[in-house]
Formats: sequence, C-alpha cells, structure tokens
Amino acid sequence: MRMEFPSARIEQPVWVRTLIGWHVVFYVLVGVTAIASLTADLSARRRMTFLGLLAVLALAYQFIAIPAMTSNRRLGAHVYRLLMIVCVAGAVAIYPQSVFILFIVSPQIWLLSQRTRDAVPLSLLLLFAVGTAQLWSAGWTTSAFWDILPWMLISLAVSLLLGIWIDKVISQSQQRAELIEELEAARDQLAEAHHSAGVMAERERMAREIHDTLAQGMTSIVMLAQTAAVELSRGAAEPAAARLAAIEDTARENLAEARALVAAFTPVALSEAPLTEVLRRQAERFAAETGVDVQVSLDLPDDEVAALPQGQQVVLLRAAQESLANVRKHAGATSVLIRLGMSADGVEIEIRDDGTGFEPEAPAGGFGLAAMRGRVEESGGTVQVESAPGRGTRVQVLIPATGQEDS
Repeated sequence: MRMEFPSARIEQPVWVRTLIGWHVVFYVLVGVTAIASLTADLSARRRMTFLGLLAVLALAYQFIAIPAMTSNRRLGAHVYRLLMIVCVAGAVAIYPQSVFILFIVSPQIWLLSQRTRDAVPLSLLLLFAVGTAQLWSAGWTTSAFWDILPWMLISLAVSLLLGIWIDKVISQSQQRAELIEELEAARDQLAEAHHSAGVMAERERMAREIHDTLAQGMTSIVMLAQTAAVELSRGAAEPAAARLAAIEDTARENLAEARALVAAFTPVALSEAPLTEVLRRQAERFAAETGVDVQVSLDLPDDEVAALPQGQQVVLLRAAQESLANVRKHAGATSVLIRLGMSADGVEIEIRDDGTGFEPEAPAGGFGLAAMRGRVEESGGTVQVESAPGRGTRVQVLIPATGQEDS
C-alpha cells in the first residue's frame, strides 16, 4: 500500500485545514510538557537539557516537518523523523513523565511517510528508543522492563492503528480530489461542447434565415433586372418600369428582413399580417415576377392560423418561400399550387408544381432543401418530397399540432 504526500495542487486545501489541528495539539503538548518539567524534581542542568530538547523538537517541527507535510520534501521528512526520535527519547530519558508526548509525535511519522513500509519501521524505532529511554531512567532493572513492556505493546498497537487510519484518510482524500478534478474537467469539456454546439446551431440557423430571405430576394432582383434590361433593349418602357418598381419593392423588403435578422428572427411579413395573407402576397409577387400561374388554397380558417405558435408559422412560411425559390431556379413550371390545411397529424403546407421535376435520391446540389429539412425537424415536423424527371414536384411539410414554438 502506498501513501502519497498531500500535493500542493490537489490536497493542500483539505490538509491545511486538517493539519492546523495537529499543529495546535503538538505545540500545546510540548508547552504542557515544558511547564510540567519546571515543577519536577530535576537538576538545573537536566532541566535545561530537557527544555533544549523540546525547543529543538518544536523548531524542527516548524521549519522542517510542516514544509515537508505540505510540499512533499522527502529529505526534510527523513531528517525531521530521525531528529524527532532522538529528541523524544532524550526527553523521556531525562523526564519519564513526558512520555505522553509520544501520542502526538507517533502520527507525525505516518503523515511524513510516503509508504507504509517506511512508516512501520520508524514507528518501531520510535517505540524502541522511548522504551529504552524509560528503561535507562528506571536503572535497567528486570521489574522495570516488565512494567514497561505492556505499555510499549499497547503504544505500538495504537500507533499502528492510528497510522493505518491516517493512511486511509490520505488515500481517500486523494481519490476524492482526483475525482473532483475529473468531474471539473468533464464539466468544462461538456460546457465547451455545448457552447460549440450552440455556436454551430446558431450559425446554421443564421445561414437558413439568410438563404430563405436575403439570398432569395437577391435572386429575384437579379432576374427582374435581367428581364428589365431585355425589355428596355426592345423599347418596352412600360413593362421595364414595372420590373424596376418590383426591384425596388424587393430591395426594400430585403432591407427590412436584414434589419429583422439583426433584431430577431420573426419575418417582417408575419409581424405585419397573418400567415394566410403573407402566403397570398408571396404567390402574387411570384406570379408577377415569373409569369407562373400560382394558386393558393387555404383550408385553414384565419383564426386557427393566428392561434398557431409563431415558430410554426415561420417554418410554414419559410417552406413555401424555399419551394417557390426552387421552382423559380430549377422547375421551369407553368403552374404552382400552395395549399395550407389541417390534417389528423397537425398543420401541413403543400407546394406542387408541374415543372421538369428531379430525382429526389440524387445528391442535393444546393443548400435550400437541406435547410428546409433542418428547420422543420427542429420544430418536430417532417418533410416529404415527391418528384420525378418530367413529372413535376410535390413538397409537403407537416408540423405536429403539439409542436413547440421555435426559439
């Protein structure tokens, strides 16, 4: 079994509080022993020698033992323990009644030992030296030996039991300290992981918001500008003016969305009108910009739509915007149907077009559909995409009626 010193980094806070009690008891016993010697029947020379030994013991404890206990100084621990054995044995030889100081110096051997196999021999050496000192003081008689022997055996048993207890206390303290360090390290790692996950989630959310608002608005502006340029080259000033007006409206809307992104994530349109009205406006604008026939079927009463959590309304609106953006960029459709309704599983929105379609299992070429899925799944919903080359596309987003509002 191995005993480690209390390390300055891990164990010191616990042991500083514990060792204060040991320090106080040690100095009190040394002081009581010194005072008792002043009333004992000792010659002046023996008394001075006795007090000198106590003074050496106290100074050695203060300047050698205490630093060794708190900073793992092995050389200091060895020096103090040998010096302590000599001082205590000498003091007992001069004044046998001082033997009770043994009960405070014996634990010090264990506190200063790194291993049990170091502490046991030194404990035996201490008891042997003190017993020999008592026997010398008694005159080396046989009766004195038999009187001292039981007391020495009891002292040995108490010393070993106390040492084993000290060993276990130190070991348990070290284990607790190591466990606390591991828990703190795990807590720090978990906090860092949560922070990183939060940062990534926020970045992904911002990317979706920018894609669903600003990027789509910029795409509309580019297409409208190209159309207006063609119409101006043909001398069609009136249609070109309408395209320019649409560009201005789209730019203003994008600017409002950008400001809303800075302040919050609720779309500007939803803060000014109900979802049903916003969907109608989106359809009308899309039809005006692309010439595609867009029909809106609202199978959900306005009061039920208004009762939906704000987060669900945002998800439904973004799904419609993304689907229309895909129709604009890829489908080449002539007609689009947007249907908002209630099913047995919750609120659903469906966007169907008669465009060129695509292979749903093929690798995605853009961020839009993945962003839509991520947003819907965050609110507990599902996305179904049905399409085939030449057969159009159907996108269905289902939000459970019990879904929580997006935060």
